[in-house]
Amino acid sequence: MGHQRLGTLPATRRWKAVVELIAGGADAGEVATAAAAAAEASLRSGADNPALRHAFWLLTQIPLAARAEDFGAALRQLGLQVNNGADLAEICAAMIEAVDDAARQAGGIDDFGEMATLAASESLSAVAGRAGESLFGVTYKADEAHAALRGLATDKQFGVLARDFFGRLTRRSLDYFLSRELPNHVGFNKRFPSIADHHRFEQALDTHCREASLIMEEFAAGWFSKTRYETGINAANAGRFAHVAFDKLRRELLIRRDAHG
Repeated sequence: MGHQRLGTLPATRRWKAVVELIAGGADAGEVATAAAAAAEASLRSGADNPALRHAFWLLTQIPLAARAEDFGAALRQLGLQVNNGADLAEICAAMIEAVDDAARQAGGIDDFGEMATLAASESLSAVAGRAGESLFGVTYKADEAHAALRGLATDKQFGVLARDFFGRLTRRSLDYFLSRELPNHVGFNKRFPSIADHHRFEQALDTHCREASLIMEEFAAGWFSKTRYETGINAANAGRFAHVAFDKLRRELLIRRDAHG
């Protein structure tokens, strides 16, 4: 997996404005919101991506599978090819393969699908890893991974997981475009005099996307609770929620753009 970031930004008025903001010293929030506006059509279509929908469904199901009597069998029923006693890294790797397989059956995986898949795997690893952290650091033994994943099946913790996922996906989506332009502004008499300055700007973009994704935490927790109680979570309703949630976060970025304006 791994998409290639080739070429330059589209030569549209909105993308030219993004370039001007970067060169003119605009902060990361302004650049991120302008980029979200310029990429609006791409982000809107991404909400329907089959890999996004399947990856999000697996994020709902893996914590619930951890509550099953036979965790390994429950994971295999979800399409994750793992042995009993799989650790967190193995589960995340199997998740990537399962999403890839589902996307291929739906017609193939594209760049956005790859980003959604990687964001889901990273979020599961990061959030479960934090939940399993001890005085000796994060451990990835099978029993500890099982316990940490089981803990993500609560409404509150699932909200944390969903926020992390949609925040990472948004950041990757913006980086897909911005990574073509930002390196052009590193060097003497440019926006970023050094690689360190460029890195700090990238970190500020990360922070902006994490802050924007805060709206997901309560939204996802409420959906998780209500849907489990009323109908149960399945691939169809999880996919519909993923569509709504990503579109909601896209609109949040546009609201922030308007606030800057």
